Amino acid sequence: MTKLYTIKVKVNGTEYERSVEPRLLLSDFIRHDLGLSGTHVGCEHGLCGACTVLFDGEPMRSCLIFAVQANGHEVQTVESLGTPEHMHPLQEAFSEKHALQCGFCTPGFLMTLVPFLEKHPDPTEEEIREAIDGNLCRCTGYQNMIGAVQLAAKKMAARQEV
Repeated sequence: MTKLYTIKVKVNGTEYERSVEPRLLLSDFIRHDLGLSGTHVGCEHGLCGACTVLFDGEPMRSCLIFAVQANGHEVQTVESLGTPEHMHPLQEAFSEKHALQCGFCTPGFLMTLVPFLEKHPDPTEEEIREAIDGNLCRCTGYQNMIGAVQLAAKKMAARQEV
């Protein structure tokens, strides 16, 4: 019988306490134990970026972290960004610029780009390309995503001016 470990982790602002197996991946904990299906699992090797979440504010591949490693930490998933009625500027820009097709990879891109835009409020195309270098999309050519990030930066700047 596998020993269970009790963890306390804050996800999207809510504190959870759960008993988990030591081998349970954070991505599976988020999806199956917490029911947050926005974090997608693609390659399960950390190469595609679909499972990216913010771990203490930094983008992290949730398929490469065990849930027990999240004990005492804060995790944000794509569900924390906004709702259809009140989208994050990056979500709005992805929609307006047609920067997604099937949408499977989109949560990982968004969770990679949110902290990037906080650190780079007026990014160049080259900086954007470098930021998304670790995320794979099988449907698009990335150009619309770059335009969406540039638009999101403008939207975020405009909201700060208000």
